[in-house]
Amino acid sequence: MPDLILYNYALSPFSEKIRAMLGYANLPWCSVIVREMPPRPELNVLTGGYRKVPVAQLGADIFCDTRAIAAEIARLAGKPELILEEQSEEVQAFVRETDLEIFLACVISASDGRMLRKLIRETSLMNTLRFLKDRINMGRKSRVKALRGAAAKEKVMAHIVDMEQRLSNDFLFGPTPCVADFSAYHGLWFVADLAEKPWLQGYPKVGAWLARMKAFGHGKPENLSASDAATRARNAQPRALPHTEDKAQLDQQVTIAPDDYGRDPVIGTLVYTDKNETIIARETQEVGLVHVHFPKQGFRVRPVESV
Repeated sequence: MPDLILYNYALSPFSEKIRAMLGYANLPWCSVIVREMPPRPELNVLTGGYRKVPVAQLGADIFCDTRAIAAEIARLAGKPELILEEQSEEVQAFVRETDLEIFLACVISASDGRMLRKLIRETSLMNTLRFLKDRINMGRKSRVKALRGAAAKEKVMAHIVDMEQRLSNDFLFGPTPCVADFSAYHGLWFVADLAEKPWLQGYPKVGAWLARMKAFGHGKPENLSASDAATRARNAQPRALPHTEDKAQLDQQVTIAPDDYGRDPVIGTLVYTDKNETIIARETQEVGLVHVHFPKQGFRVRPVESV
């Protein structure tokens, strides 16, 4: 079976972002389906409580956040255009806004009774009620001041207008896709496909672009159980760490958490850090030693004693 494992669920926009990248990269991968909200014990033994989805796994190396996962897909497939830090500042600025403010505006403005009915059909009424409670609680703890109602839709529509103007080529920043296209894709996938909003009518370039993105498909997925994925971690060792001259902070206990929303901290031993990545080591009876990878951008790392 393929080495790359993705923990995801069908209605997750960020999971769809990575599934589309895997399709673009034409990579084989294993799919472990997880619940739409915590608790997710099959993930907790690997990540230590990181609450966002998707998460990727290669043996005993675990990758949190789509930026870290995208960099790993780029490495496996030879697709450097998927690595955010290797793009121009214009692309990076577009991704920063689109992955957070635009995405939240898409979800808030397009979520309605139709979306709730889809979630009920996908899971159950009780699960949907728990999901709503979970997301409300997460929003209360968020550091992001998301727009509401008409203001959220106005932001989405301005984003669509901007994309229509940008699309002089097949993709946002040229004739071939880069990480920016996938960052724009999952929000509009939620709006147009899941929520079935007609907001792309009158924007033919954006509609054609979305069709091109969807045409990448999802690559070559195979289903895998969570227990089999845990066995893979237990039977592997983390890969060798990159060389670093900055060793002063290493080997200390730290917490790491997103700085926007879903800010549940993970505790581990800092084993590597550079300008783009943070890696912590965790060890449990269930899976043994794993290395958990996080992007530098968007995460806060603090020594345990200062928390």
